[in-house]
Amino acid sequence: MKRRNFLMNITAAIGGLVATKAIAKIDHNNMHNMVCDINSDECQKGDGTHQHMNMNNNQMPQKLLPTSALPQGMDLPTLTNLKNDSNQKGFFEATLYLKPTKIALTPNLITEFWTYNGMTPGPKIEVFEEDHVKITVKNELTQPTTVHWHGLLIPSDQDGNPQNEIPAGGSRTYEFTIPKGSAGTYWYHPHGHNTVAEQVYRGLAGTFIVRSKHDPLTPIPEQNWFFSDLKLTDKGQIADNSMVDWMNGREGQFVLINGSYRPKIKIGSATRIRVWNACSGRYLNLSIPNCDVYLVGTDGGLLAKPYLLTKPLLLTPAERAELVIMPKQTGTVYLQSIGYDRNKMGNVPPEQDIILGELVLTKSDPITLPNTLNQLPNMGPAVAHKLLEYTEVMDMKQPHGGMLFLINGKRHDMSRIDLKSKIHDIEEWTIFNNSHMDHNFHIHGAQFIVQTHELNGKKTQPDYIALKDTINLRPHEKLTIKIQQNLPGLRMYHCHIIEHETLGMMGQLMVE
Repeated sequence: MKRRNFLMNITAAIGGLVATKAIAKIDHNNMHNMVCDINSDECQKGDGTHQHMNMNNNQMPQKLLPTSALPQGMDLPTLTNLKNDSNQKGFFEATLYLKPTKIALTPNLITEFWTYNGMTPGPKIEVFEEDHVKITVKNELTQPTTVHWHGLLIPSDQDGNPQNEIPAGGSRTYEFTIPKGSAGTYWYHPHGHNTVAEQVYRGLAGTFIVRSKHDPLTPIPEQNWFFSDLKLTDKGQIADNSMVDWMNGREGQFVLINGSYRPKIKIGSATRIRVWNACSGRYLNLSIPNCDVYLVGTDGGLLAKPYLLTKPLLLTPAERAELVIMPKQTGTVYLQSIGYDRNKMGNVPPEQDIILGELVLTKSDPITLPNTLNQLPNMGPAVAHKLLEYTEVMDMKQPHGGMLFLINGKRHDMSRIDLKSKIHDIEEWTIFNNSHMDHNFHIHGAQFIVQTHELNGKKTQPDYIALKDTINLRPHEKLTIKIQQNLPGLRMYHCHIIEHETLGMMGQLMVE
């Protein structure tokens, strides 16, 4: 595979793995002050020999727990609802406690997670459009944190931006009203400055569902599939990020659904499935055999009409989907993630198909879905245009092996406003992934509609029209979207591979 122009071996830090195919032929004497654009030839220096260095602060390789150590085949757990403490109609009031919690994964394996209300995933929040929400967050961690209400169209000062951290031992109350027309599948997670990667991989994430009182799919039984990654040491504790995790995005040896490893999922009739990819860096390429699978919703709610899937559904970190699954035969099949090559850095193993769970199917008569599910916004002509460019660079003065991930050549800076927009303006954004690996794009405060994909000079239309807040970009792909910000204030945009976001691939938009 043609991946990089330069190569460096890093054996001490990661037990013999090549950390990146993007680093090579570097003069060892100049490593301490070297910054290089991996798309250029400027890093091709030295005598051509490969240097062996520890780029992870002399961290020794971590031994990981074998996947056989966790039980599998248990029934899919039901997500626990966050209790509404209000008796007032149209008002949701509750408290989230962030704290370390020891959880027994087996009778002999107790792991400390960071949790919301003592559980991971955190409790499920369910509200209706136009409900008023008031949630007090009490931070019992030793780090500052925020709660970002991912995908919700709420005021910027309530959205959990990194500028608005809750100090260790502190608390704050988030308060907002759910807009009409925003029913959909959302979630919540930390968004603190330089702490988000650790806080998410230690367990902090939960689901947030906004319902409509006029949902055309209400009669269909519903399930929730919340996917997360878990990386455990051989002692059963949550592992630190490795160099490879920082470069590619963290992937644990266990992929969980609702906190359970390879659960048994029973589908006895046409069933609506809400799906979250809450993994830090893992791409899910979902295959659901022996079923008709209709995509009926994405990040921002229902599609205009159902879309029959004829191939696996790719969900990058933070993307959501709503499916209607109709079993075509009775029997047990595997729910799988089909190997997807996202051009990772390093001498990592080839992508493999992964078993995520067992589907116990019961054939039933198919149902007829409504031809019309939702009325999507009709965006008019754009009055402003913006261009974002993703790049990767090496800077040996930086931690985590010196990798930086940039937008328009800049690393995220909380004191800098990168872009400005006028409230209610319809804008056209072009995002160019000028790098050698897949990245995705997420923006706060608005849902967008993809207009075109462009790769190798060829433009294509999306397969279906959808409201999105997170979307993938392949290497050297250009994506054009239309977007409208309808609330003023500061908004973040970034790659949602969380390690890349932490290492700089984030910018700030001021809406005025």
